[in-house]
Amino acid sequence: MAIPGTTPFDGEQAQKGYALNKMCFSFNSADNRKAFVEDPEAYMRNYALNAEQAEAIRSKQVLRLIAAGGNAYYLAKFAGIFGLDMQDIGAQQTGLTKEAFQAKLRAAANN
Repeated sequence: MAIPGTTPFDGEQAQKGYALNKMCFSFNSADNRKAFVEDPEAYMRNYALNAEQAEAIRSKQVLRLIAAGGNAYYLAKFAGIFGLDMQDIGAQQTGLTKEAFQAKLRAAANN
């Protein structure tokens, strides 16, 4: 069953996002994070990101990254470079501020 507004990470998305996810996985290394910050365009070229993926990286918008084949687990590595956590990502995905997203999580936990 499709859920409106979501992009399931299936085999097609995995193939589509292989280069993007491989690049984000590389951010497990502090040296790689530093290299990306110093020259993101060169770093993206090293991983042969396509135009959609490169633009999604430039935008730092989670939904664009997911649409470009990104997997949330690997995208968290990318978001960490900029000091973003999973609640920042959840807020972007829902169109809420981080504070509103946190309040929504607390309310759900209390029910």
